[in-house]
Amino acid sequence: MKELIPLRLSILGHPQRLAVFRLLMRRYPDQVPAGEISDALKVKSSTLSSYLSALLQANLVTKTREGTSLRYQVNMETTRETLDSLYLDCCRGRPDLCTSYQQPVAPKERHMTDRKYNVLFLCTGNSARSIFAEAILKSKGQDRFEVYSAGTQPQSSLNPIALEMLKAKGHDTSALRSKHMTEFIGEGAPDFDFVFTVCDQAANEECPTWEGQPISAHWGMPDPVKATGTHAEKSLAFHQAYGVLQHRLQGFAALPFDQLDRISLQNAVDEIAKTSD
Repeated sequence: MKELIPLRLSILGHPQRLAVFRLLMRRYPDQVPAGEISDALKVKSSTLSSYLSALLQANLVTKTREGTSLRYQVNMETTRETLDSLYLDCCRGRPDLCTSYQQPVAPKERHMTDRKYNVLFLCTGNSARSIFAEAILKSKGQDRFEVYSAGTQPQSSLNPIALEMLKAKGHDTSALRSKHMTEFIGEGAPDFDFVFTVCDQAANEECPTWEGQPISAHWGMPDPVKATGTHAEKSLAFHQAYGVLQHRLQGFAALPFDQLDRISLQNAVDEIAKTSD
């Protein structure tokens, strides 16, 4: 409601409350446990509770209970309502101020079917999940995508079980390596159309603002590298992660990119994030 706009702006004017909101925005559509937010932002649980209460009061986030855990999610409807109010009321819809916010078309305003889309997958170690995503999308869309992956804290080498599985599934692993995301920032870096985080920890971190306003989404899933037990049990965790990504990327590769505007594409990749098998 319009009368809540000043309250929302006031609440988001507090740096720590804004940090909570930004984390939840990066994790959307996840419902994030309070304890995970506290750990990621290094905030005491009692302090975080007051921040979340303020965000709930302004209806900027929603809360659900799962067992003994409270989970929080950005309220996209009221977030859009707040941004619309700024654009239409405060800025009077001036295109010179808000063109990028209102941009209605697909990434880079290009609907050409003969161009390739640049896609980046991010996780923490860049040794398994993001490598899976890179290999899968390369195999599914060689003519449509230039695919990259990187880590916020990359490992020195790829996970051996991940490599073993990719080879068994017929993927060419010769060019795969663990990379830091700084390789893709600054002069000479690809101009990305899509940036996906595939692990919660990477999404919790403050990633750079990517040039060109790529569409971004969080496709989080459990880390198979952390699986314990026998070799067979560990392999099962890797197969499950591969299967989830394969299913998601099959849906992503099938999207009619040249027919969808930016908002439709964003909604589509957010919806794909809900696919778990």
